[in-house]
Amino acid sequence: MAWTFSTDLAACPAAARRTVAAHPVVNTTLLSVIDALERCGPRAYGDAEPLFGWWTGPDGTAGGVVLHTPPRPLLLGVLPAEAVRALGGALSSEPLLARVRSLTVRRTDAETLAQAWATPTRVGEELRLYRLGTLTAPDPAPAGRARHATEADLPLLTRWCAEFNRECGIPGVPSEASLRDRISYGGFLVWERDGRPVSLAGFFRPIGSASRIGPVYTPPAERRRGYAAGVTHAVSGAAYGAGASEVLLFTDLANPTSNGVYRRLGFTPVEDRVELVRA
Repeated sequence: MAWTFSTDLAACPAAARRTVAAHPVVNTTLLSVIDALERCGPRAYGDAEPLFGWWTGPDGTAGGVVLHTPPRPLLLGVLPAEAVRALGGALSSEPLLARVRSLTVRRTDAETLAQAWATPTRVGEELRLYRLGTLTAPDPAPAGRARHATEADLPLLTRWCAEFNRECGIPGVPSEASLRDRISYGGFLVWERDGRPVSLAGFFRPIGSASRIGPVYTPPAERRRGYAAGVTHAVSGAAYGAGASEVLLFTDLANPTSNGVYRRLGFTPVEDRVELVRA
């Protein structure tokens, strides 16, 4: 039983990749990040080199994957319990993991990992994964309409994605290549009122029939007018139109307003994830 780490995505065994693809809902972020790195190159999330890790079980089969795109947290997918415990030890001994300051993990695995990681930790952000049941239109409907973003919107997307990341405490900004890639398949929708952009939502290319919505952003001056609900409803329909049978999104549990909006649109909880941070 062992973890193997590499900065070369090609080194990750096909069997390990299949274990990730076998759980497209709970591994949604891991799948979309891997997809972006393959399509846009290793600098899709910044200048630092990505790091991949895969677990080999006692029978020699791959049992899960982790991924680090610094300065973001180390991202854990679905893992066997023994892999979670062993990863805690690897975080203290593996030189390639020395720069990891935080990680995102399923709540069910957080205590095990925190105990195995030989360093004090605290819980940072708490997230809830939702899946869409029956899509319900916002009532009352907000003024305006949705349209697909185009290349002409690239400066707006860059600015609003950067503002979204700052508000959410997400380091860095998406690369221009990754934004262009999402525009290419209609992955960004802009909500306009009187011809003026007032809100934005995106969806990731469906992988294994699942697509995740994000980001959803409305500038502060335009909030409390229902635009986020309108554009989220529109982008959910667009994700279905792109071939998704599962439409997903994450919310910050500290934000009751957004959680309420998404529930009214038809989203139901799947599981929670937490960010563990070196104390």
